[in-house]
Amino acid sequence: MKQLSGADAMFLQLEHGNNFMHVASLAIYDPSTAPGGKVRFKDVLRHFAARVEEFPQFRRRLVRVPLSLDRPYWVEDSGIDVEFHVRHIALPYPGDWRQLCIQVARLHSRPIDRSKPLWEAYIIEGLHNVPGVPPGSFALYCKMHHAIIDGESGTELLKALHSLTPDPIDEDDAPLGGFTADREPLLPELYSRALIQNVGRLPSLARFSLGTAKRIASLGLEAVGNASDLGSSLLPQLRTLLSGDLSPLLAKLPPQTRFSGNVSAHRVFEAVGVPLADFKTIRQQVGGVTLNDLFLALVGGALHKYLGEKRELPETSMIAGVPMTLRGEEKGGDRGNQVGFTFMPVYSEIGDPLLRLRAIADSAQTSKRVTDAVGKELARDLLEYLPGPIGEALVRNIRLPGIGLIVSNVRGPDVPLYMAGAQLVNYSPISIAIDGIGLNVTGFSYNGTMWICAVSCREMMPDPARFAECLRSSFEELRDAAASYAAAAADEPALGEEHEAVDAAPARPSRKRKAAGVRPAKAAGQRRTRAKAGRAAPPSRPRRKAATPDAARE
Repeated sequence: MKQLSGADAMFLQLEHGNNFMHVASLAIYDPSTAPGGKVRFKDVLRHFAARVEEFPQFRRRLVRVPLSLDRPYWVEDSGIDVEFHVRHIALPYPGDWRQLCIQVARLHSRPIDRSKPLWEAYIIEGLHNVPGVPPGSFALYCKMHHAIIDGESGTELLKALHSLTPDPIDEDDAPLGGFTADREPLLPELYSRALIQNVGRLPSLARFSLGTAKRIASLGLEAVGNASDLGSSLLPQLRTLLSGDLSPLLAKLPPQTRFSGNVSAHRVFEAVGVPLADFKTIRQQVGGVTLNDLFLALVGGALHKYLGEKRELPETSMIAGVPMTLRGEEKGGDRGNQVGFTFMPVYSEIGDPLLRLRAIADSAQTSKRVTDAVGKELARDLLEYLPGPIGEALVRNIRLPGIGLIVSNVRGPDVPLYMAGAQLVNYSPISIAIDGIGLNVTGFSYNGTMWICAVSCREMMPDPARFAECLRSSFEELRDAAASYAAAAADEPALGEEHEAVDAAPARPSRKRKAAGVRPAKAAGQRRTRAKAGRAAPPSRPRRKAATPDAARE
């Protein structure tokens, strides 16, 4: 029996009404790589069963403490009912991408049965007309509750569930079962544990609150706005936290968009793939930016197009909640959720892709300073130290600032993976849309492709295919702008060369050119702040500036 961490319990407590807190993936497989060129359902089932048996997370079910006096517990069963958890369905003719997206959205709109281990999988056949997918391919939609898994641990699980070769699972490797089950805890045991643990958390909570107050106060008003008010004393800090109002965490409240309201019970899903090598090329061409900066700029450009077409583009930038891993070098392990959050503007009001990219890169410096000072572990540690009833009340009473947007980017395996001999050719991460945050855009790199998935509510985004086109167009504009900038910078004469053509001095080697940077001139940056919705300031010529090692952030 294992108790959930504070962060794990939070994802259970946030699930109510139309807020579903499971994450998922859509994987598409080409069976032509398997021996004999085909894969049967029972082959996939046997492979899947053999792999998931190795992970206790797939055997655990919830046991709640009565009256929510403490966080729930995981109780491990003796085995997995694979045929209950893994279902088999097929698309109707013609089996195209749009039908697949609709089917996945329907599956993603259903909560998981909490009386069973919190995961489900669906093998989907009938993919006959999906562009870029070989005929006869099949898909695997798998969802797990966020209380079990986060982005980094999900990547490690993906690797473990697959093989590096197309060799199928042998009959001798089939799961044997027979794991020792936990006994069902008695009520007196749960009550006594709740009392001891809640009392034991109080000293840690006091030390954590005082330390956090000092760190926030040290930042100053210019860094985090009214968040510094939380650092004045312990009592106001706790009162603000327990009120559930997270608005003081933002120096500036984000604009309200169609994604800022409450979500319905209906989800929509879309995904696009772009070459990962192009991201790396853009980074080299412009200099001084990270892959995360590029991904945020891509999303900001897509929102600029999508909301601009609907005449709903706000004059100020949308703000994205950006998850951060807290795992360090150890990416896997049975440690529950190890994730923190920061807030970043995506500069959706800026039309020029390079100006938007530089603005994001500059903002990342301020965000990093605030996060480093306060600590990435702030939210995780707070939930861990709060007594159970207080933590439950805090999460259920929470009022998100209505930022409307979450953007995350996870690095996946860079080699091909196989299931039952079939090669994984397409992998789309499918995340969460909840009240106040109606759009979630997640990137996942796999085998040379960056797969970008958007999840929203049907009422907020009735045309997800159009938003997918905006994502593609935004990426192409960013790629073309970076290539044009690099070409223009390469055509410039190096320092001294223009004088050599005029002076009759003896020839001498020209000075080595500096690497091209993307930082716009100061005047251009000032014009950017005055740009109106739907109309970006014309880009001035960026200064060429070499990217230093300190500026290369991952």
